[in-house]
Amino acid sequence: MTHSDDLLRDVLGRVKTIACIGASPNPARPSHYVSQYLRQKGYRVIPVNPGHGGKHLFGEVVVPDIASLPDGVDMIDVFRRSDAVAEVVGAAIERFPDLDVLWTQIGVRDDAAAARAEAAGVTVIQDRCPKIEYARLIG
Repeated sequence: MTHSDDLLRDVLGRVKTIACIGASPNPARPSHYVSQYLRQKGYRVIPVNPGHGGKHLFGEVVVPDIASLPDGVDMIDVFRRSDAVAEVVGAAIERFPDLDVLWTQIGVRDDAAAARAEAAGVTVIQDRCPKIEYARLIG
């Protein structure tokens, strides 16, 4: 599936709070520097990582799972392997019945899970990086 620049620009313009699934405190990890970049661009980024729950990262408390996220999350950004996407989608739809966007990082895709999210009214972007798309489309 290809995503138009208009769709990507629209998504990046309307979301405000992003839950980063698989956020890492290691600055060398993509989940770390992508989250940090998005935060610098004005997004609230809430890190989700069961191994680091309760610690602080990106000015937020790390939550252990999707069920523990606060209200108001607009986008779930998935830094997990493709085989974890179905579980993420299930938990995200349960926690946020009105979730706006599910975004999976480069190399991460599960078409069946994406279809399930889309059927629930979620905009799904797979196999793309919001940092790259933000820099390319918005600057």
